[in-house]
Amino acid sequence: MRAVRCNEHGLPHTLSIETLPDLRPEAGEVIIDVKAASVNFPDVLIIQNKYQFKPPLPFTPGAEFAGVVRETGAGVTRLAPGMRVAAYTAQGAFAEQARAKETDCVVLPDDVDLADSAAFTLAYGTSYHALVDRGELKAGDTLLVLGAAGGVGVAAIQIGKIVGARVIAAASSAEKLAFCREHGADEVIDYTSEDLRERVKTLTAGNGPDVIFDPVGGAYAEPAFRSIGWRGRYLVVGFANGEIPKLPLNLALLKGASIVGVFWGGHMQREHARADEEFATMVDWIKAGKLRPVVTKRYSLDETPQALDDMMNRRVTGKVVIEP
Repeated sequence: MRAVRCNEHGLPHTLSIETLPDLRPEAGEVIIDVKAASVNFPDVLIIQNKYQFKPPLPFTPGAEFAGVVRETGAGVTRLAPGMRVAAYTAQGAFAEQARAKETDCVVLPDDVDLADSAAFTLAYGTSYHALVDRGELKAGDTLLVLGAAGGVGVAAIQIGKIVGARVIAAASSAEKLAFCREHGADEVIDYTSEDLRERVKTLTAGNGPDVIFDPVGGAYAEPAFRSIGWRGRYLVVGFANGEIPKLPLNLALLKGASIVGVFWGGHMQREHARADEEFATMVDWIKAGKLRPVVTKRYSLDETPQALDDMMNRRVTGKVVIEP
């Protein structure tokens, strides 16, 4: 099989494409023929050794994918060859074959596109866990999404609308804001040309958002937090900006607000049964036509370094996938 390999830590251009032996499953595992693998911002950090997950060299990057079960290992009872699944594995997805624990696979309906499904587990799992579980988002709430044109951002917009929230999307260009509106945002803010705090104040009649979804960090975190409503929940999802902000804790006191950490990987490890319930809910949404993962661009396996570079430099909106 062909696979992308990280033999030394560095930028995307240091990756190579190699031919490796076909994979064989261990007990409790399945081998999957990868039809599409999603590109996520952590992939860019992992190959540079800048993420909390640090696989030993050499390794194949890529955390989530969708495909068809090729072979099952001892003890596997829920899955069988030929079944369509999505999986999250932390590494190994940018290849023609990948291995996954049976427990880390989500069975997919036959009529769901596999490229769409490859963008499902990490982004939509993170956004659902953040908004519904940690943020307790409910119908009638106002949700502010920062970095709204990114993969988890657009997932947050879609999930927010399904829950029944009013969604305000903040992004950095007119093109990205049009993308956010296309996928359900009620209001938009260009935080490169508008005063974020004042614009939020205007859009919420001074009440502020009930929930703030922040996968970006950096300079916009503090003005966003200053805009939060009474008993608001500020969801710390990630730091795509590269800067970890220092938030004024006195505002949490004065507004009765909560700063809530969101670590989907830890949630999957520690609360797997709960995560399974969340995925079951989203699969039902997909079957009912309420939710469709957003894939905006597709790359070949040989184009993986370019896909990662485009992600790193924010040249893409939504989710992009590698198709081996």
